[in-house]
Parts: sequence; C-alpha cells; structure tokens
Amino acid sequence: MAWFLNFYRCGRCRKIWTDEWSCTCDDECPHCGFRNMTPFNSEDLTELIVEEAIVGMLPHSKLGRAMASKLKVYADDKHPHEAQKPEAKEFPQLA
Repeated sequence: MAWFLNFYRCGRCRKIWTDEWSCTCDDECPHCGFRNMTPFNSEDLTELIVEEAIVGMLPHSKLGRAMASKLKVYADDKHPHEAQKPEAKEFPQLA
C-alpha cells in the first residue's frame, strides 16, 4: 500500500490544504465542506514511512542514532552499491 502527501485546491473557496497520510482517494474541503476533491499534486511517502519504521526498531541510544544516520532506503533494486546484490522486497497488502 502506498502512502502519499496529497495537495488539494478547493473549487468553491479556493483554499489549498494537504492531507498527509491518506491514499489518493477523494476528499472534502475542511474549510467549506465541498466534496469529491481530487489532489492536484501528490508526493510518495512510502520510503519515508519504511525508514521511520526501521529507525523505530533500532536502539534508542548513541549506537542507534549512529546506525540510523547510516541507513539508506531505496525504492527499488537500483542503487549505487553494486557489490551487495540486494533483492526487492514485496510487502503484503493490508486490508
């Protein structure tokens, strides 16, 4: 499941707002209640969420902070480290 930072613009009141952890589905304006808004721009936050989950599992000490500073998360198997031969990991879909 992919997570996005969605940017919306209301057609009725012309306000702009963001909806941070939802999928790309229709939403309503928090200012005037206008329904069926679709985002005009979306940023993929999947890498950020995976990185935060991994950092949360590390020890909360100097060693954990040092390990977190060296952590790199890539979206696919293309990366600058040729000698490591990583494999892409598929995560199960949650209902």
